[in-house]
Amino acid sequence: MNILIIENEIYLAQKIVSRLLDDGHSCDYVESINIDNLTKDYDTVLISTSLPSAIYKAIIKKYAASSIILLLVSYISDETVTEPIKLGAKDYIMKPFLMDELVRKIYHYKDCRSMRRELSVLKEYFNFTMSDIDSSAITLPLSFPILIETNCQSYSDKLVFELSNKLDLPISFISLASSNWQKSLANLDDKIIIYLTDFHVLKRNIKDQLIKQIADKHCVISTLETEDDFPYRKIVFNNDKKMLDNTQIMSINDYVKLMVTTYQNKYPDTELSKKLGISRKSLWEKRKKLEIEKKK
Repeated sequence: MNILIIENEIYLAQKIVSRLLDDGHSCDYVESINIDNLTKDYDTVLISTSLPSAIYKAIIKKYAASSIILLLVSYISDETVTEPIKLGAKDYIMKPFLMDELVRKIYHYKDCRSMRRELSVLKEYFNFTMSDIDSSAITLPLSFPILIETNCQSYSDKLVFELSNKLDLPISFISLASSNWQKSLANLDDKIIIYLTDFHVLKRNIKDQLIKQIADKHCVISTLETEDDFPYRKIVFNNDKKMLDNTQIMSINDYVKLMVTTYQNKYPDTELSKKLGISRKSLWEKRKKLEIEKKK
């Protein structure tokens, strides 16, 4: 990391620089400063509140958006701690302090910043991938357990994340296709939403055991198959335009319905029936039987 140290106690500043250099960081140290001379970007700024308040407050404002700012304070007051933190400083450390404690704080806030950036990207990507899924017609129950029966895993995912936001509860994800799912489930508490996927891969007797085990838990189960015997609340949320993939075998009628609804506006009936290997009359009969509306 590139680190700027602004400290008027020379001996302390030298100790900080020496330790950070030993850890492989690049350091710039100044005893007194002209803010106009600060032209470089820094990952972390360590600044003493023994300096005139106008100076360290101006520096905090300059770097608050881009850097981790830690205060080196001799005493705690509104002037040395409260106001600088309101301006954008992350934390403070009291003098005298151990170098290990200062380094721990630097790495702690570095990790926090990295996690926030990563979460921001993941959230943006998740919202992008879910943007085409319309869940407005689905009413999510606020009691558990819940089974989501779907033909598309991402549809279930969206409902679970919406439920998490609504209840302000974190999610713990467990795939029932994993070999250690029972151990993972046993170690969870009731202060989270337990999201279990791949319910359809379990044998009937294991399903029955699991249903009993989750009776009093905040649990949401996702399945890609029809589950008629589930004793708790069930939501059916399917993707009518889901393309065939290697995780699911579709019936002939489901396949024909999918192909017709997907491509009937792209191809005329003559060509569409040819691609499906049926006659135009059969295509007409399929539309009637499967209740496929032909859009004008």
